[in-house]
Amino acid sequence: MAIKTVGLLSPGDMGHSIGHVLHSNGLRVLTCLEGRSERSRELAGRAGIEDGGSLEDVVKEADLFISVLVPSSALSVAKSVATALHASGSTVVYADCNAVAPNTVRGVADLITEAGSSVADVGIIGPPPRKPGTKFYVSGPGATRFSELGSHGLDIRVLDGDIGQASALKMCYGALTKGLQALATELLVAARLAGIEEALREEQTETMGEVLGWLEGNMPIMPPKAYRWVGEMEEIGSFFGSLGMTPDILNGAADVYRFVAETPIGKESPETRDPNRELDGVIAALAEALSDRNNAS
Repeated sequence: MAIKTVGLLSPGDMGHSIGHVLHSNGLRVLTCLEGRSERSRELAGRAGIEDGGSLEDVVKEADLFISVLVPSSALSVAKSVATALHASGSTVVYADCNAVAPNTVRGVADLITEAGSSVADVGIIGPPPRKPGTKFYVSGPGATRFSELGSHGLDIRVLDGDIGQASALKMCYGALTKGLQALATELLVAARLAGIEEALREEQTETMGEVLGWLEGNMPIMPPKAYRWVGEMEEIGSFFGSLGMTPDILNGAADVYRFVAETPIGKESPETRDPNRELDGVIAALAEALSDRNNAS
């Protein structure tokens, strides 16, 4: 039977964009707005995502359920959905789209499988899918079913292998992109505070122009996302540690994003951030926040 209704938690930055794409391409999208912020409610309404009532009500209606939240909530939400599935006697394909380590998504799969449903492990690479370019890599028993969403506006790439393969790919890719931004944040703030910012920029322009250009395009939109990236960096550190490598590099990146999230520009939302603030403005704001913190301690 074709997918007609998708359940989704939650309609935040990534979630509401996914919901909007699916709704715009013919699917009914339901969520549970109980306890959600006013911003999430506004995003859901703007995307055409309906409030389906309780979580139990949503799983009764849904053919497929998408979980896309901060990494720290992946297991607790899976547990809540498993409870709702038990209570309703329903089954779904549960797509875990969170930026979590393979061991974490295997824990999610255990909860959902025990409740009688199947799981798709999904790793999202790219920004919220407002335009083409965002890829959804998927593996596991529910991969074929999830791939049907390719007919409803998503770019889906099916991987061979079981639960954990898509998440491993997401972890390795995110370690480079978000790890590089964390490293750049630290060194550029340090250069500004040390008074060698201009000389460093000249050297970067001369010898690392392509990398600098990438940072100029990506870092201005990073601060409002930093709070979500803390958990992702910790998940990557855990994944690398499980393979016998050091978790410390990415745990350090988590510390950088934790700092950014606590600054005034980190507390902005994607809607309220200054769209004219470029890389230099981001670094200046973070350096000022760090100086204020150091002076206060």
